[in-house]
Amino acid sequence: MYDHILVPTDGSECADEAVTHAFNLATQHDAEVHVLSVVDARDISHGAPAVSPAQIESTLRENAHDMTDAVEDRGADTGVNVTPAVEAGIPDDAIVTYAEEHDVDLIVMGTHGRTGLERYLLGSVTERTVRRSSVPVLTVRTDTDAA
Repeated sequence: MYDHILVPTDGSECADEAVTHAFNLATQHDAEVHVLSVVDARDISHGAPAVSPAQIESTLRENAHDMTDAVEDRGADTGVNVTPAVEAGIPDDAIVTYAEEHDVDLIVMGTHGRTGLERYLLGSVTERTVRRSSVPVLTVRTDTDAA
């Protein structure tokens, strides 16, 4: 049923819960997990004036690679095949595009990430992904989320 599962991560607790669910599903379906971290293009263009956009992007990419490497290591520890990826762009655009380009069967993602305020101002990345995705999206909450 599932051969390729995509789990986007921003390093948040909720994304970590989504990774756990993706790994459980991958084990049950003998699927490959793709972990994607998106360097948000808006963060690059809105940096501090004393820091160049190239420096900001470099730091954000390094952090994104650290996140995907950590998930890849978790996969190795649990016997799940993980393909890491880092993309730059608008998160929901990058997630939907990645899923289409890599024949993803399911996206597993947290209900919210690191920036709660952005969620209320710009709308949830998860919500926009659910609306735009051509494949099912499994949303995962943490135990500490309010009902």
